[in-house]
Amino acid sequence: MGEHGYKKTTSDHCVFVRKSSDDDFIILLLYVDDMLIVGRNSSKIDNLKKQLSKSFAMKDLGPTKQILGIRICRDRKGREHWDAVKWILRYLRGTSKLTLSFGSGKPMLVGYTNSDLARDEDSHKPTSGYLITFSGGPVSR
Repeated sequence: MGEHGYKKTTSDHCVFVRKSSDDDFIILLLYVDDMLIVGRNSSKIDNLKKQLSKSFAMKDLGPTKQILGIRICRDRKGREHWDAVKWILRYLRGTSKLTLSFGSGKPMLVGYTNSDLARDEDSHKPTSGYLITFSGGPVSR
């Protein structure tokens, strides 16, 4: 894969990436005799398949349905889900400097509970409630 301009990732030696100058990319996952090619530009993917077929025998099985026991589903909501993932990542990046403040007391977890078995006047059911604090600040109620 190095001859074709792909670099092995440090996190997984079966994953190769090639970035183009136009901010495009192709990711190739290679595991024994299975290969998965991912990218935005289908003509670049087709070109890669032609180059690889010159080096060794291969068969194109079409769109992937499963690899390494993982089922791959494609639906129209894929873009909607991706937009949601990007929103979550932007939110996490924007809030990474925020912290939780539990209070200034001793680092103790304290729980309070209360119940009234005399029944609620409207629903005639017993009522109850609780409050959990950590270092003097409420964490659940």
